[in-house]
Amino acid sequence: MKQKTREGLISLALLSPSLIAIAIFVYGFIARTVQISFLDWNSFLNLLQNQKNYVGWSNYSDLYADPRFQTDLWNTLYFTLFFIIGSIAIGILLAMLLNEKPRGGIIFQNIYLFPLAISFVVTGTVWRWIFSPGTLPDNPYGINLLFQKIGLSSLQWGWFTNTNSFLSFNLALIAVIIAAIWQYSGYTMAMWLAGLKGIPEQLIEAARIDGATKWQIFTKIIFPLQFPITLSAIIVLAHVSLKAFALVYNMTGSGPNNVTDIPAIYMFEATFRANRYSTGSSIAVVMLLMVGLLIIPYLVNVIFKKES
Repeated sequence: MKQKTREGLISLALLSPSLIAIAIFVYGFIARTVQISFLDWNSFLNLLQNQKNYVGWSNYSDLYADPRFQTDLWNTLYFTLFFIIGSIAIGILLAMLLNEKPRGGIIFQNIYLFPLAISFVVTGTVWRWIFSPGTLPDNPYGINLLFQKIGLSSLQWGWFTNTNSFLSFNLALIAVIIAAIWQYSGYTMAMWLAGLKGIPEQLIEAARIDGATKWQIFTKIIFPLQFPITLSAIIVLAHVSLKAFALVYNMTGSGPNNVTDIPAIYMFEATFRANRYSTGSSIAVVMLLMVGLLIIPYLVNVIFKKES
């Protein structure tokens, strides 16, 4: 018993520096951010005069009445939805194709995984060059120039400078969504490939003998068995979509009329450019809650499954 107690104390001593650092620099800073979000600290003059009065929920009520923040929430909703659908669909398709072990499959697998090794900063910069519209129709750039060269000028449009919308979906987001899907569809592919290797071949062969088509095998056997992996991928991708600051900021910024704006960009500009510290903190807290709504139920489900 003494030996176990001693080992526990040694383990605690080894972990204590990390635990203290996490307590201060993660949870301590979160608590400080929440505190600032309830203060009237929205000018540099307040900072100089140390005037930071408690105003309760007024920062949050002002935030939700802000048209820019409302646009940001719609942009986040649509970006997350189409980013997840695109990444899952393309990732599953690539995994199913590579699972057939085509010639050169390893090479293609590495090619599809390569975007994951690139940061969102690089992705945003590269795709900004690709989708830069130029001055239409006389001086197109990027993909619009390609359309002009191959005689498809009718497909040219403003991409991330487009200010049109449909059902609150800003069409300028299409360019950003394409870039994000390009980077993360390989992640879904890798997870599905790993899961496919665990499906018994005898199960698939028995279904074929019974006359099942490929589509039936996929929908009735493969997809149900891969559902936990798919759910994990959805959670991770949703989490990534809420932190796409680097991609959007480097690719488009807020865009004209905030068509590609997201809460993270608004938080950055409010805090570090406009000195609206309480507003920026309120946005940060809302983003934290959005992430929590995605992650916490999943973690609780995982914990209860392990206990059962």
